[in-house]
Amino acid sequence: METAHITAPFSDEVLRSLTVGQKAYITGDIYTARDAAHKRMFDMLKNGEKPPFEYAGAAVYYAGPCPNKPGRVIGSIGPTTSGRMDAYSPALIAAGLKVMIGKGTRSKEVMDAIKKYGGVYFAAIGGAGTLLAQCVTAVETIAFAELGTEAARKLTVKNFPVIVAADSFGRNIYERV
Repeated sequence: METAHITAPFSDEVLRSLTVGQKAYITGDIYTARDAAHKRMFDMLKNGEKPPFEYAGAAVYYAGPCPNKPGRVIGSIGPTTSGRMDAYSPALIAAGLKVMIGKGTRSKEVMDAIKKYGGVYFAAIGGAGTLLAQCVTAVETIAFAELGTEAARKLTVKNFPVIVAADSFGRNIYERV
């Protein structure tokens, strides 16, 4: 299985080309959002409001960066446990947000939505937040600044390492034998 070098935003064709267990490097813009931001995004969707970023083709990274050190674009930015977003994810996936990056297993409802809408769930390396921060070339807070580390941010990344944990066909690395 070849390592994929993929660029965000993602087309459906690219998402369908990925296979569970495959290594990938992402270049382009991805968005951070954790628990509190997901609740707000979910509420915005319920209320018919415009989302903080265009969901089609976008990736959301479940992370909240640490403060940056002098000379660095961003502080450590390791993945947050993805299951904490599971209450909101199926609705956001149905609204077009097909790509998620985090760590750990997902609920059956999230896995069903990933398969139904052709999404992909990437696992980032837990405990390697400082390494992952080195892949970030720019950062901009785009929504919910009052949430601090849980604000939604746009990250420009280069060769951000991930593993396909769930592919668009419903295969899940956490259920492999």
